[in-house]
Amino acid sequence: MMRLLLVCLMLPLLLAGCGADNIYASDAEVAKYRYVSEEPPSLTLYTVISTNTGAGGHSALMINGRERIIFDPAGTWNHPWAPERNDVHFGITEKMRKFYVDYHARESWYVRAQTMPLTMAQADQLMARVERNGSVNKMMCADSVSSALRDMPWLHDKIPFTFSPIKLSKAFGELPGVVTKDHYDNDPDDNSGVLLIQQEPYRHGETAFNQ
Repeated sequence: MMRLLLVCLMLPLLLAGCGADNIYASDAEVAKYRYVSEEPPSLTLYTVISTNTGAGGHSALMINGRERIIFDPAGTWNHPWAPERNDVHFGITEKMRKFYVDYHARESWYVRAQTMPLTMAQADQLMARVERNGSVNKMMCADSVSSALRDMPWLHDKIPFTFSPIKLSKAFGELPGVVTKDHYDNDPDDNSGVLLIQQEPYRHGETAFNQ
């Protein structure tokens, strides 16, 4: 009942905002840039936090299992070498991971990365869940991330349903084995130029990328 009430309260805001993007990369693109990390399976919750007020601005998940992906609900980061399907970015090499963090960390925002170990089975289960989630409407990032996490039997009673990135981050940080790292940057708040810089090799016709 409480969830239904919150959704009803949010509905006018959602209708006033932008809809989901519904970007869907081809099988060939996803296969071409698929990246498998040598690190053990893990889950990272990214939270973008205001350096001025401490308010949360965005939530996303990086899942490292049989491949490494980022679930970036209603996010604005993109790169041609990290093809996207409905808010899931594939091909998350170490360079792409750093690009993602650098894009969000700037003068008035920092990025909190909270990482916990997973089993390969848990990584598979969560990856399948976010891949079938579909595109997310604006302002629904924490709701989508918390819902995906709560659908995991091993997290259901530990993660709240919430629209708040900060509340989600706090609950996630209380899970056993979580390691937290904050990323700061002095880049200006207008980060539109960051994407141009990150995509410069692609625009010059480069087909390979140093990870």
